[in-house]
Amino acid sequence: MMAGACRMGPWAVPWMMLCLLCLPPWARAQTKIPLETVKSWADAFGGELYSIVTKYSGSLLLQKKYKDVEPTLKIKEVDGLELVKKFSEQMESMLRRKVEAVERLVEAAEDADLNHEYNSSLEFDYYNSLLINDKDENDNYVELGDEFILEPNEHFNNLLVNTTYSDIQLPTNVYNKDPAILNGVYMSEALNPVFVDNFERDPTLTWQYFGSSTGFFRLYPGIKWLPDENGVISFDCRNRGWYIQAATSPKDIVIIVDVSGSMKGLRMTIAKHTIVTILDTLGENDFVNIIAYNDYVHFIEPCFKGILVQADRDNREHFKQLVEELHAKGVGTVSKALTESFKILREFRDAGQGGLCNQAIMLITDGAVEDYEAVFEKYNWPDRKVRVFTYLIGREVTFAPNVKWIACNNKGYYTQISTLADVQENVMEYLHVLSRPMVINHDHDIIWTEAYMDSALFASQAQSLLLMTTVAMPVFSKKNETRSHGILLGVVGSDVPLRELLKLAPPLIIVMPLSAAGCPWLRLPQHQQRLHPLTPRPPSFGTWGCASETVCCLEHRDPQCCF
Repeated sequence: MMAGACRMGPWAVPWMMLCLLCLPPWARAQTKIPLETVKSWADAFGGELYSIVTKYSGSLLLQKKYKDVEPTLKIKEVDGLELVKKFSEQMESMLRRKVEAVERLVEAAEDADLNHEYNSSLEFDYYNSLLINDKDENDNYVELGDEFILEPNEHFNNLLVNTTYSDIQLPTNVYNKDPAILNGVYMSEALNPVFVDNFERDPTLTWQYFGSSTGFFRLYPGIKWLPDENGVISFDCRNRGWYIQAATSPKDIVIIVDVSGSMKGLRMTIAKHTIVTILDTLGENDFVNIIAYNDYVHFIEPCFKGILVQADRDNREHFKQLVEELHAKGVGTVSKALTESFKILREFRDAGQGGLCNQAIMLITDGAVEDYEAVFEKYNWPDRKVRVFTYLIGREVTFAPNVKWIACNNKGYYTQISTLADVQENVMEYLHVLSRPMVINHDHDIIWTEAYMDSALFASQAQSLLLMTTVAMPVFSKKNETRSHGILLGVVGSDVPLRELLKLAPPLIIVMPLSAAGCPWLRLPQHQQRLHPLTPRPPSFGTWGCASETVCCLEHRDPQCCF
């Protein structure tokens, strides 16, 4: 029994010392510990610490490995500054080639649109990535599924690709024969020779693509796209970070959702899906908060009360979880929610915080009993620094004029969402509105995304290159008759795998990418791009430009905002 009591585990000595240090001063003063005992504890503690570190650090194995290769090792003096300089120059040259490839695609797309005449009765067959090589029961190729040669390519991780042609992917909720889709696909056929030419000029290029504002995604090299386990293709290029960052400037968003009793049932389901879809259009350059209102106003995350938080992945997912917990009850008081939202946005704007560019309120409700003109007069007029977008939930149109008036008189956009299927397309409209000043100015900002792993593309077999960054640029309509409308045609982009960048590193430079947002990337402040810390910033790389609100007076008046 005594032997068992005296047996000490490996952490006994550290715990005894910790307990001693935790004693109050008067207790330590009364406790007289012999010096030899303290020395004994120190020796035991040091021995145990050395044993644990040796066991788990692998230092003995490292020493053995070193001794095995010691006879072949040589000490060579190198100029570290020259080494890094050469690395930097090579990386800048590589990134420059990627930017030039994207710029050629932008020029080709805008010229093709300029020379294309819209034809509402256009009939045109194209390679649909979901249908290519599919045959019917009579062994004939299905419509939009003609023969499309696919061969394994080592550069694309031995995936089956077609390096002579691109093909078209569409999400399930977009009709593949819609006139707008057919005209866009036909127009963007002009990109095929540019894709091929870019790849011939720079064989290190990987995926090149054009994401259209109408929803189709032209991908080079062409692949066979696979649906998920439910037979659905949920991938929508307009929801990708590279598209959103290139299509709009950074933004501060306050989402206001009506949770009064009239929102019960399907309306609340649609409202929740609308919020989630808006969140999916935000990126790390954006800031957001969500307010729910009925008899009173409350932030769905109390810890974020009165502030905006960065719309990074963690915060977006946290908001989505909280949105699912919302329940409808009580009576709606829109004016208090609007007042709170305007105050938050003004405070952040005056303090120089947030995205420092666009600010907007998203009002999701099944009706507004008045137009709340007094609130807008006090907090938003005459400058109208905050746009207000309104989403009328349900089929009821009794209060539609008020909801529409709110959007139209605050440089926003009004839309009605009656079903879950309507959500995606209607939410995307706000991006078109926010992009108008940039489009009118023709600000072709080059953006580089943070390092990421595109799980959506990976699942479709279009991507297995692990961590990457994307360089992207917006594509605008240059037609004189639509220039004042600020029409965004889409975004072109190209992926740059980090492993391609690491290949440039000299053998004496060890680069350890610790995480998707870690080394070797330097994350600059919000609304700026990300560049490698060793890479000088060429003048044409520019920075994130805020679309000037001074051009808003030139904006085309959308029918959704005209009575």
